[in-house]
Amino acid sequence: MSGHNKWSQIKHRKGAADAMKSNVWGKLSKRITVESKKANGDVNAAHLRATIEKARATNMPKENIDRAVAKGISADSGSLDTVVYETYGLGGVAILIVALTDSHNRTAQEIKHLLAELGLALASPGSAMWAFEKTGTDYVPKTTVKLSEDDTEKLHKILDEIDSHDDVEDVYTNAE
Repeated sequence: MSGHNKWSQIKHRKGAADAMKSNVWGKLSKRITVESKKANGDVNAAHLRATIEKARATNMPKENIDRAVAKGISADSGSLDTVVYETYGLGGVAILIVALTDSHNRTAQEIKHLLAELGLALASPGSAMWAFEKTGTDYVPKTTVKLSEDDTEKLHKILDEIDSHDDVEDVYTNAE
């Protein structure tokens, strides 16, 4: 029974949980940096305060939050921009991919490559945007598309793959 101790089992679960936390905290850190830059470091600004509250809800350490705020107001911080990519999924479902990047070219190529691996292609700007309405910082579908149970399961796998990319902040779809 060698290698079957309790720590071996805990180690793998802890590693998976830590990787998931790291991914979420990295995305939130980028978002805090961008909002801090927009608010010039004023933590009482509405968008920055809301983002910090979201980070606290995920148990992000205070040091990480403070570091992200400081990074946003530092003179040597690079500019992070929000970019929206559009594609169509199974059954004609419109998909919007919102990414936060410092290099448009790099992110565009990575998203194209990821979509090609998933059997999708990047659509031209505006071709899928018609199906959504922007409300604040989110996109709400104007119309919805009903999918079969099998297609819905496949779509969830595709959306999870897209969302796991480092630069991707949010993924929106008009599937029911």
